[in-house]
Amino acid sequence: MDLCAIKDVLFPGLNIELKRLIVEPQLAVLEAAACGRPPRCPECGDRGRRVHSTYWRGIAELPLAGTKLLVRLRVRRFFCEQNRCERRTFVEQVEGLSERRRRSSVRLMRWLRSIATELGGRAGERLCRKLSLADGRTSLLKLLEAPNVPDRAPRVLGVDEFAFRRGRRYGTILIDVETAHVVDVLPDRTSETFATWLTTHPGAEIICRDRASAYTKAVKEAAPDALEIADRWHLLQNLSAAVEKTCHQHRPCLKKHAERVSERPIQMPLLDALPTTRIVQRVLHHHAEVTRMVAAGYPLSDIARRLNLDRKTVRRYRDTSLDQLLDSARDRRPEQLDTFKPYLQQQFAAGVTCGRTLFQQIRERGFRGGYSTLTAYLRTLACRHGPVRTYRDPEPAPDHRMDHAESRPPQRK
Repeated sequence: MDLCAIKDVLFPGLNIELKRLIVEPQLAVLEAAACGRPPRCPECGDRGRRVHSTYWRGIAELPLAGTKLLVRLRVRRFFCEQNRCERRTFVEQVEGLSERRRRSSVRLMRWLRSIATELGGRAGERLCRKLSLADGRTSLLKLLEAPNVPDRAPRVLGVDEFAFRRGRRYGTILIDVETAHVVDVLPDRTSETFATWLTTHPGAEIICRDRASAYTKAVKEAAPDALEIADRWHLLQNLSAAVEKTCHQHRPCLKKHAERVSERPIQMPLLDALPTTRIVQRVLHHHAEVTRMVAAGYPLSDIARRLNLDRKTVRRYRDTSLDQLLDSARDRRPEQLDTFKPYLQQQFAAGVTCGRTLFQQIRERGFRGGYSTLTAYLRTLACRHGPVRTYRDPEPAPDHRMDHAESRPPQRK
């Protein structure tokens, strides 16, 4: 096997000398030795003259014909003979192949960094597995570098939230809309943090955000002259959600109108067009089970016992059409509290658990719902962090005159 030809193909122009190639079914090991000029000390810049020792380094390279390639590189450690230098020894690096404290080659690191930038953690890990690259999602995410934050905000600034952990912790991403480049990433999605960033980075003329009012307070405080606009993606998303919700609420009316126009029975779509909420899925499941058991001849009491439902509920599933059941299967929970949930989670984690105090704070921030809506959500937080101190009316003071009257002995007549 001609090692010189292999070097010209795999490592052209590198100062290494190939020693041996070992090919196994799942791994190819290539032994090489560094043979370039003595390097310079990274501290003082003085070129090494005297060799301290040699040792072997394992460096992962790009896969070779679908097989993992490992380069066992023998490098030299040199003395630094400058008395003023704090470093006593240093190791040579092969330019284009090895880096200090890296177990992957320069070309492989360039590949992995590109995969992490384009795909992220989990998707990048799946691609690495198919390309015979041994790297996990955590290692890929560590390769991402924080962007250089400019001193001034871009002219058109895009702001939106994202989830570090969905339902638990959220952050804010800032984007230059004109260049489509990330400007900065904030650790949370509160208006105070965004207002601080706008104060330290002036210059935004147009701020593009979603239709929620979470960042409006920060814009009015820190950048009152900036023009707020809603981006097209959020407009289309909100419009489609509103149309879907309206059509779901008026399914029977739409069906009757369609049948009257076409004069033939209309089969309304179920699974594909309906929102996949738990209530809709539960209605579909119960209706299918009740219909199947009624067709099999089960009595209502037996069906109620088997499905753990009330007999009246079973009778309603039997006698009501599926369109009417789905029309009543709407999630009627108030949505206006969702905007304030990150703030409530932050305050709850900080120790502020009094329901009346939290209610007053979110009312000052624009909440227009009722107190019972807040307490229902605080009960879910109490399951994670601890009990909630809710507001109660003070108990009336005991009537001491009644106590004295009850303690007197009965008088004789």
